[in-house]
Amino acid sequence: MAVKQKILIVDDDTNIAELISLYLTKECFETRIVEDGEEAIRAFEEFQPNLILLDLMLPGIDGYEVCRTVRKTSSVPIIMLSAKGEVFDKVLGLELGADDYMMKPFDSKELVARVKAVLRRFQPAKEETAGTGAGMTGGSVPNAQSGNYVEYPGLLVNMTNYAVTYLGKTVEMPPKELELLYFLASHPNQVFTREQLLDHIWGYEYVGDTRTVDVHVKRLREKIKDRENWSIATVWGIGYKFEVKGR
Repeated sequence: MAVKQKILIVDDDTNIAELISLYLTKECFETRIVEDGEEAIRAFEEFQPNLILLDLMLPGIDGYEVCRTVRKTSSVPIIMLSAKGEVFDKVLGLELGADDYMMKPFDSKELVARVKAVLRRFQPAKEETAGTGAGMTGGSVPNAQSGNYVEYPGLLVNMTNYAVTYLGKTVEMPPKELELLYFLASHPNQVFTREQLLDHIWGYEYVGDTRTVDVHVKRLREKIKDRENWSIATVWGIGYKFEVKGR
């Protein structure tokens, strides 16, 4: 019997939380509901969820602080839920490490679809065995869907175990950041528009704008600094590329 994936629902509106739980339970997820930020942090450690649905407006510790705390130790996917529709709020949530952002009120079926989409992007690579496929080194281009790794001097992005090593040290990244870095690095010197990156990394199920890509690139640059022979380059007016010098 397959082990159910666990969803932690953090929302102080009992009616909304129970409705979300009902829909997810029907889809064979195991759920747990908590109503404040402190309880959410405790439940995260104890429940070990596969994904967190996180309301921003919580009593005590708000959702932003819960996200910061979780991201210090884990890259578990987080979907933020909020009645705030301002661009600033969405960008802040993404900058803190959220993988998706949904505005209230939302359609429960759409929420379930987004949960499944985020989990599909995160789980398969985690479940791959380390022996799947051969790695590519020296800036070679692996199949972006093969679950392999790509390596450049000082940088290793491994999709088999969702790990990034930079200058010999492991760098913690949420799934979307890692997938974006891997995709760009797998296609050296190829320019992608923001729309193309949204389509490749977030997929057709994602309803968002191109600012999402800019936020994730900004976070990547904060963690992965450009080297003398490669960089994450902005192509003004178009998009981004993983620039490899000497090619």
